[in-house]
Amino acid sequence: MDIQTIKRRDFVKSLGLISAGTYAAGLGAFGLGSCQPSPVFNKREAVLNLLTSTGKQDYIPSGFFVHFGEGYQWGDAAVARHLEYFKAIDMDFIKIQYEALFPAIDTIKKPEDWANMPFYGKDYYEKQLYVVKELVKQGKKLAPVIATFYSPFMCAGHSVTSQLVTEHLKQDPESVKKGLEIITDSVMIFLKECKKLGVDGFLAPTQGNEAFRFQDPNIFLDYIKPTDMVVQNEINDGCICNVLHICDYEGPYDDVSPFVDYPGHIVNMSDVIAGKRVPLKELYTMFGERPIMGGLEKRGPILTGTDQEIQQQVTAVLEEAPDRFILGAECALLGEVDWKKVRTAVDVGHTITNK
Repeated sequence: MDIQTIKRRDFVKSLGLISAGTYAAGLGAFGLGSCQPSPVFNKREAVLNLLTSTGKQDYIPSGFFVHFGEGYQWGDAAVARHLEYFKAIDMDFIKIQYEALFPAIDTIKKPEDWANMPFYGKDYYEKQLYVVKELVKQGKKLAPVIATFYSPFMCAGHSVTSQLVTEHLKQDPESVKKGLEIITDSVMIFLKECKKLGVDGFLAPTQGNEAFRFQDPNIFLDYIKPTDMVVQNEINDGCICNVLHICDYEGPYDDVSPFVDYPGHIVNMSDVIAGKRVPLKELYTMFGERPIMGGLEKRGPILTGTDQEIQQQVTAVLEEAPDRFILGAECALLGEVDWKKVRTAVDVGHTITNK
């Protein structure tokens, strides 16, 4: 065993990420229900080494996320579905889908009503925390486990619609601020409980600075970003694998510079800004040479293309990828997702080295 390998092992073990027994089993990636290593890397070590390395990688991890839908939101059914998907596509993360959306309420009709935003305590998150607990228990030895949550602004939108919270912020942001602070306190409870359960990190989405949203950029900077930073700083404290997700589900962005100083070990975003495709290497430089996760369109060939089309697209993406890169889509895959097509993309990424 060479000196570099020993150093990697000692570093990872010092963080308590893998046991000596797991490392002794070799660098193979373990499939669920099998103790036979594959010829590629242990997924935990592959991803976590990527976060601490400075040069080009010799293994391309993948992270493609989906919504599992009715019947797989809670309890052991949700846990089993997450693990089934992880195995089926050979993904390098176990990403926990978040289902505890804030319920729609009709008591907030004007900006001053945000002072009465309901507060949701730990009991509200219990079903979601059960899924987190079980996936950490069953999955942490296999890959980094990251839990999803939604930003306070996004939670406000779930409560009253994104359109209404946007209009209220235009009319009277100081009044809306009171509600965003209540929501932030609630989200913090969930994050702290997930950290106690042992997650490696979080998929941390942000919205609010989309091109269509506000003519005045200070609304985002003064009222949305501060609540973002409270939750982002919480997960940055003690977690080792956070993904900053600049979410374009509501619409595209003309400017992503307000997100450059957000923490996050990995940046997941669209490569289309102000209507133009930005090279992945440019995004990599823009965000301080943090690994970029993405490259594929969430509605593109990975959903409807042939195997050959998917392979060609992935190969093209990897040819222009930065030194540190994780293959994925810019957001969760939408619509009918064929897991076999996703596996095709992952297999290409695992086969082609980034040299």
